[in-house]
Amino acid sequence: MRQKLFAPTIFLFLLIFGLAAPTQAGEPTEQMKLTINKIIDILNDPVLKDPAKAEERRTRMRHVANERFDWRGMARRSLAKHWNQRTEEEKREFVPLFTDLLERAYLKRIENYSGDKVSYDGEKVKGKYSLVKVRIFTDKQVEIPVAYKMQKQGPEWKIYDVSIEGVSLVKNYRKQFDSVILSSSYEGLVEKLKEKVANLDKS
Repeated sequence: MRQKLFAPTIFLFLLIFGLAAPTQAGEPTEQMKLTINKIIDILNDPVLKDPAKAEERRTRMRHVANERFDWRGMARRSLAKHWNQRTEEEKREFVPLFTDLLERAYLKRIENYSGDKVSYDGEKVKGKYSLVKVRIFTDKQVEIPVAYKMQKQGPEWKIYDVSIEGVSLVKNYRKQFDSVILSSSYEGLVEKLKEKVANLDKS
């Protein structure tokens, strides 16, 4: 099946399903757990379930996601060679646009959280980089392996890529972005991203 350009980011949706406690978890996993619990608390807050509180609920979730994701790093890795060709002004425009796209897709996914569960399969740490592996079990008992790549930035471990069933989000976007830029232009890519964000607002 042909993959849609800039498809909704299920990897962010999967982030919230952290209901199983990890065994012998190290610092990267513990920080992931902290983020997951914050999001679950927001989703379970009876006050924030009021439709009138929808915007406040989304704002809080965006704040939590911003604490754990290195959006600039993900944007840079996704643009790859094209990143260095951008001016500082273009980078300042692209990073928030890239972030907005992922976050909007994310929020639409998780608002219907159904309590799926996760099994933490351990972590690997090498210097300032780590890999946290999990398996997600959906309500239909479908098993989905997910790996979070993280980098130490000060006291925090920040996510810079996610792989689902062996498919890297960053590599997937890198391929799509490169294709659009080469067939059109960087400006053409930016326009497509803006269109996608606008469509997410309407859906």
